[in-house]
Amino acid sequence: MDPITLAFYGAVCGLLAAFVPSASRAFRFALGVGVGLVAASLLPSLRALTGL
Repeated sequence: MDPITLAFYGAVCGLLAAFVPSASRAFRFALGVGVGLVAASLLPSLRALTGL
């Protein structure tokens, strides 16, 4: 994994952990999967826009 990808996913996971409500484990898992899918779909576009 290259440093750009690692930093991007680290930032996304950090923000998710900071704002996740105290809810059930299933809800937190589903929220994590959803955010991960969105992040994975946005990363190629963001890299193309920034030229990285």
